[in-house]
Amino acid sequence: MFDLQHGLDAYFTDEPAEADARRRFLELLSTTPRCFHRDAFPAHFTASAWLVSGDGARALLMHHRKLDRWLQPGGHADGDADLPRVALREATEETGLVDLVVAEAPFDLDAHRIPARGPEPEHWHYDVRFLVRATGSEQFQANHESRAMAWRDIAEVADDAGIDASIRRMARRWLDRRR
Repeated sequence: MFDLQHGLDAYFTDEPAEADARRRFLELLSTTPRCFHRDAFPAHFTASAWLVSGDGARALLMHHRKLDRWLQPGGHADGDADLPRVALREATEETGLVDLVVAEAPFDLDAHRIPARGPEPEHWHYDVRFLVRATGSEQFQANHESRAMAWRDIAEVADDAGIDASIRRMARRWLDRRR
């Protein structure tokens, strides 16, 4: 079973902004008993997949229906503290891909504001992102949460100013690891 405290303790970054994010993630974990539940406000944990192709050259991104931008697959933990399992579940549900393998160590951390919607107040997602690799067919099947889905060249994503900054950061991190 994944232990988020241990995963965050082991997460190393030399980037000051990410070191601050790591500190805030640890604080949420230690101060919010229901931090893995979507009804924990003003913040709760989510999990996402940096989903790369078998050859490691492409990432699968989805054009999120509600947020109207290109993002990685991911979602709410719904009470499950095993965040790698959540990332894998979300990747499978949102892409239709099977034969996915998840790395147990956090790949990226990102806290982002979610605007109020209906009865749900504005809140924060503390998103723990995990590396997920496609080891079988790469033929995806988008679900209702996305308008479109595409395998994108990771080097191009890293330089695409039209993509969310956190996606570009993950692309650069992946490219740095492969060098």
